[in-house]
Amino acid sequence: MALDGITTAAIVHELKTNLIGGRIDKIHQPVSDEIRFTVRGIGVVHKILASANSSTPRIHITQTSKENPMTAPLFCMVLRKHIGGGKIVDICQPEFERIIIIKIESTNEMGDLTTKNLILEIMGKHSNLILTDESGRILDSIKRISHEKSSVREVLPGKDYVYPPSQNKKNPLVAIQSDFLFSLHLQEGQKLQEFLYKTYTGISPIMAGEICFRAALEPSNSCQQTTTEEGERLFAAFEKVMAEVKQANFTPNIYYHPNSNRVLDFSVLEMAEFHALDHKTFPSVSSLLEGFYQERDHAYHIRQKAHDMRRLVVSNIERCVKKKEIQLKTRKEVADMEIWRKKGELLTANIYAIPQGVTTYRTIDFYDENMGEIDITLDPTKTPSENAQKYFSRYNKAKRTLAALEVQEKQNNEELLYLESVLNAIESASDDADLSEIRTELAESGFVRRQAPKKGAPRPKKAKPLHFISSDGYDIFVGKSNLQNDELTLRTADSNDLWLHTKDIPGSHVIIKTNGTGTASDATLEEAANLAAHFSKAKNSSMVPVDYTLRKNVKKPNGAKPGMVIYLTNRTIYVTPDESKVKEMETI
Repeated sequence: MALDGITTAAIVHELKTNLIGGRIDKIHQPVSDEIRFTVRGIGVVHKILASANSSTPRIHITQTSKENPMTAPLFCMVLRKHIGGGKIVDICQPEFERIIIIKIESTNEMGDLTTKNLILEIMGKHSNLILTDESGRILDSIKRISHEKSSVREVLPGKDYVYPPSQNKKNPLVAIQSDFLFSLHLQEGQKLQEFLYKTYTGISPIMAGEICFRAALEPSNSCQQTTTEEGERLFAAFEKVMAEVKQANFTPNIYYHPNSNRVLDFSVLEMAEFHALDHKTFPSVSSLLEGFYQERDHAYHIRQKAHDMRRLVVSNIERCVKKKEIQLKTRKEVADMEIWRKKGELLTANIYAIPQGVTTYRTIDFYDENMGEIDITLDPTKTPSENAQKYFSRYNKAKRTLAALEVQEKQNNEELLYLESVLNAIESASDDADLSEIRTELAESGFVRRQAPKKGAPRPKKAKPLHFISSDGYDIFVGKSNLQNDELTLRTADSNDLWLHTKDIPGSHVIIKTNGTGTASDATLEEAANLAAHFSKAKNSSMVPVDYTLRKNVKKPNGAKPGMVIYLTNRTIYVTPDESKVKEMETI
C-alpha cells in the first residue's frame, strides 16, 4: 500500500485538473501535522487535505471536515498570511519523487505579486509540509527540523530549501532501453524486482512485481542470469507502465484478499497480477485515498481507544491461565488420594500383624479382585496405628483440597471464558459506542472502576446489534458485546426466533427472526452460522461448530456473568467463516 511515485503522479494530475486557477481560502490546521484549505474556482469549491502524518502522509481532495482549534497554530497563521487568497498557478512532481509542489501567486504587504511554494514531502516518518518564497527560502514548516534532529538537512525558517537526500535513483519517465539493459546486467546477486525499485525513483516493490508479471518473468529471477530477450521483455513492460503514467491512464482500485474483506493493496493503475481478486474501482484518486485512509484512520482510532481495555483483559486472561496451570498441578498432586485411603484401611485391617520398626509391609490387597499383593511404605519411627493415621490424614487433606479445587476450577473456567468473550467483543468493536458498552460491562463485572459521567456531558450513544438480511430475506441480528448479547437474546428476541452461538467458543449471540414460525431455510441457517463463526474467536478457523436452537430453550442462570447462558435441545452445524459472505449480507 505504498504511496509511491506513480500514485503521487496520479494525485498531481488530478489536482492540476481541478485546482489550477483556483484561489485558496479558509486555511485551517485541525491537528498538529495536517492542513485543510478550500480552493475556489469558477462555480466550484474543492476542500483539500494535506497531511504530513508519519504513517499516513498524503494530499487529496476531500469531502470531510474536522473540528478546528479555537486558536490557530503558528504554521496555519503563516499560511494564511502568505497564501490566503492566493491563486494556484502550477502543481508539479520533481523528478518523479514523492514530492508535490503547489505554486501559488499572491500579493505581499507592499502589494507586489509574488510566488510561494507549498511543498509536501511524502517520506514516511520524515514527511513534512514546507512553505518557501520564490527564491527558495523557507518561510516555515509544519515540522521544524533542527541540526540536533538531523545533521543532514535542516528545515527551519530562513534556511534555503533543499530537496531530501537523493538515493541516486534514476527518473523512470526518461529511461531508455540501452541504459536499462546495461544497468540490469551490472547488478550482482540482485533480483529483478529489487533492481526495478532500487534503481528507479517512485517504483514500489508491489509495482516492481507487477512489471515482472506483465513481462512473464519471476520477480525472484537473478538479474545477471537474465537473457537479452528477457531483459527486453522486462523493459517493454516497464515502458508500458510509464506510458500509462505519462498519458494519465489511471484506474484507482482497492484489491482485497481472496474470500475476505481485508484490503490487500491499492493502486492507481490496473494490476494484471491481481486480475482474479475482488476489487473496488473509484472514480478518482482522491476518493480512493479518502476511502482507504478513512477506514484505516477509524480502525487506528478504535485500536488506540481500546488499548487499555485490551491490555486489562489480556492481563486477566494470563492470570486465569496461570491459575489454571497451578490447579492442574494440584489435581495431579491429589490424584493418588484413593490409594492413600486404601493403604490406610489395609494397615488398619492388619494392624496386629505388622512388625514394629519395618519400612515396608506387604499384604494382600482385598480391594483387588485378583487378590494381588501390595507393598505399603511405613515410617519405622511410628507405630502401625500412627502410620495408618498418616495415610488417612493425607487422604482427608487431599479430599478437602479437591473439593475446594473443583469450586475454584469452575470459577476460573467461567471467568476465563467470560474474559475471552470480552476480548472477542473488543476485537470486533467498530465504533466508540461499542467500546463504551464494553467498558460499562467491565465496570459492572468489577474489572475496572466505574467512571461517574461528567457534569453536562452528553449521554453516550447506545450501541445497536449488527443487522443482516439473509439471501431468503430473513432478518438476522448479531450482538457486539456481552451486555448486547443479553439484551438481544433475553429481551429482544421472541421465543420462537432461532438462536445461534459457536459451540464452546467465545463469540456473539445471533438471532434469526422467524416471525413466529420457529423455522428458517437451510440457506439462512448456514448464513447465520457463518455470522456466528465470523464474530467469534474462531473466525480464522475452519469447520467451526455452531449450535442452534429456539430462543425459548436458552436460559440465563442466576448470578451468571453477562453473555453467559445455557441451552437445551440444540442442533449443530459446521461452517468455515467467509468474510465476503458477511459483507454481502450487510445492511446500511
